[in-house]
Amino acid sequence: MTLKDKKIIVGITGSIAAYKSALLVRALVKEGAEVQVIMTQAAKDFISPLTLSTLSGKKVLSEIFEEDEWANHVMLGRWADIMVIAPLSCNTLAKMAGGLCDNLLLSVYLSAVCPVVVAPAMDEDMWKHPGTKKNLEKLLSWGNLVIPVGYGELASGLTGEGRMAEPESIVEFIAGSLSKSGPLKGKKALVTAGPTYEHLDPVRFIGNHSSGKMGVAVARELANRGTEVHLVLGPVSQHFDLNGLQVKRVQSAEEMFIACKEVFAGMDITVMAAAVADYAPAEYSQNKIKKNDDEMVVNLSKTPDILKSLGQMKTPAQVLVGFALETDNEEANAMKKLEAKNADMIVLNSLKDEKAGFGKDTNKVTVFDRKGGKKAFDTKSKEAVAKDIIDCIIGYTNA
Repeated sequence: MTLKDKKIIVGITGSIAAYKSALLVRALVKEGAEVQVIMTQAAKDFISPLTLSTLSGKKVLSEIFEEDEWANHVMLGRWADIMVIAPLSCNTLAKMAGGLCDNLLLSVYLSAVCPVVVAPAMDEDMWKHPGTKKNLEKLLSWGNLVIPVGYGELASGLTGEGRMAEPESIVEFIAGSLSKSGPLKGKKALVTAGPTYEHLDPVRFIGNHSSGKMGVAVARELANRGTEVHLVLGPVSQHFDLNGLQVKRVQSAEEMFIACKEVFAGMDITVMAAAVADYAPAEYSQNKIKKNDDEMVVNLSKTPDILKSLGQMKTPAQVLVGFALETDNEEANAMKKLEAKNADMIVLNSLKDEKAGFGKDTNKVTVFDRKGGKKAFDTKSKEAVAKDIIDCIIGYTNA
């Protein structure tokens, strides 16, 4: 992935993370890119335009009108091969989502005909606010690309989500977005996500608390890297941006099994991130079961073992990845699952980790593979964890 001769706009907004923008500009220039920096007025409180103009070799722009010159925002929006806003503050995010145009950066954004990438940076409470989530969903629905935030120490002194991605990660993301020529370009992937519901009657079911966040994050990351993604999605309650994915929605384990079998033979990579119920009611009542006795006995039967079945079907050219959510003897159980299911990789997470598990926005995983590899990662957002998992898959296939 080369950025040589690529024209890149770097937008900088008012955030303490603006200091990282100097490193980002330097890295982009070092890769051979032509960089034009545009700053908001608030950004100048955190980093000097002189620093950025020195690193980029171009005058930093911040005003539509400056002395007797006019910054042609329309031409700037057409000049660039890609526009990246890093850091993206909560305030500028809200303005972008609202279509506001009260500074040069927003004017260029609204005029841009190139891909737009944003790297949010804010405190955890702001990041998790419903307004912020809705604003991000708007940007995603318009085709903008969002680089996942990191987890760690924040400007407030707290520790949590909201850190802007590191400059090297942003450079990699930009390069991948521009070229789509990485090792996964043209590959096909199957991903499962969410729970399954095994119905007892028209009202009741056996299920679990899986939100689908991890599987959807994996599917998005694969798509971002040029992969054709087939997502088999269980009955999730949360709305996800699924643009660019081929989605098959299912309810039960049996339905998920059938959907996976239909496409598996043509897949290069399969990631089984769904939390599939192990048992289902042996009988289904067409009518709601009435409460009569103090006790009720429900007979259960095993559901299809999808991972094991696909493991028996896979060819040496295919990569099969399973997930293991454990509560005790975590590593031993993960390794046992790796062998029993004939998987190539197992992603282990533990319910003992406070920031991991169902419904959380973060996860902490360890990845094992059949070649003896083991990689443990710190707690990260599920989007960042998805990136680590895909990197492990690439590393495994190249080993």
